[in-house]
Amino acid sequence: MTRLAGIILAGGRSTRMGGQEKSLLNLAGETLIGRVARRIVPQTEILAISANGDPKRFAGLGLKVISDTAIDVGPLAGIQSGLQWAREQDATHLLTVAADTPFFPLDLASRLLEASQEVPVMASSNDRLHPVFCLWPVSTAQHLSNWLDEGGSRSVTGFCESLNYQCVAFDVPIISGMQADPFFNINTPEDMETAQRLERLQR
Repeated sequence: MTRLAGIILAGGRSTRMGGQEKSLLNLAGETLIGRVARRIVPQTEILAISANGDPKRFAGLGLKVISDTAIDVGPLAGIQSGLQWAREQDATHLLTVAADTPFFPLDLASRLLEASQEVPVMASSNDRLHPVFCLWPVSTAQHLSNWLDEGGSRSVTGFCESLNYQCVAFDVPIISGMQADPFFNINTPEDMETAQRLERLQR
């Protein structure tokens, strides 16, 4: 039986946002990470946040905050810590999502679960991969630890390629002439303005 854990990856440095904590920025009266949590809670059985620094900044969400054990390896560090936590929770799979992507699909988990459950299953849209939106068998935890210990690529896609991952494509609707990519992520102030327009169009 599948038991699905979820991790919100919130460990980015937000350098293109002038150092502001991206996940705590406000979109339509809600923090980005609060919005992401709201969208992912119904899709998973247990949920936590992957982030370094003071966990109290996320206290309002009532979620466990897990810090990285690996250093300077990017999102793979959060995925590694998430897989270890998921295994401790007796989960069979881990769904990872990014804290700066406010429109990701509400059927993300179910669509990814329809694919093979023996290898990582990654989301894509517009012929573009979204490596951190991925369903991971918890059994890959040891593979990832070995990969990092042996100096493997810090690329999430690179690691997935070593495991013969699968990919599930999601549609990108056009709303009022504007592409509404469900995996649009916010990196800059200009991206936030785009997200605000998308939010208004999708109401």
